Amino acid sequence: MPSLDNPTAAQRRQVEALAGYGFVEADIATVMALDAEILRQRYGNELASGHIKANARVAENLFRRATGEGREAVIAAIFWLKARARWTDSTAHELSGKDGQPIRIEISATDAGL
Repeated sequence: MPSLDNPTAAQRRQVEALAGYGFVEADIATVMALDAEILRQRYGNELASGHIKANARVAENLFRRATGEGREAVIAAIFWLKARARWTDSTAHELSGKDGQPIRIEISATDAGL
């Protein structure tokens, strides 16, 4: 039986997974039946790396989809490029008057309430 001071590989994986899913330390400590300070002492690496490893797995899956084919690939590629390559949706609106001339505004005394 493992001692409480030496967590098992399964316990380390559980803490890492919970941290990766975004659970706060207080909740992880409750699940592991530990004080939060003891949790940090015994599982500091797992708490620090859980979210990084989870993000890496999601990014790997997204990248695989984005470099595939079909509609799903296009959607994933657009998301990837917006998030990673700073692509943006932009629309330019240019206003001009008749035949490309500047806009001309005429206000009469009647329009101005005079």
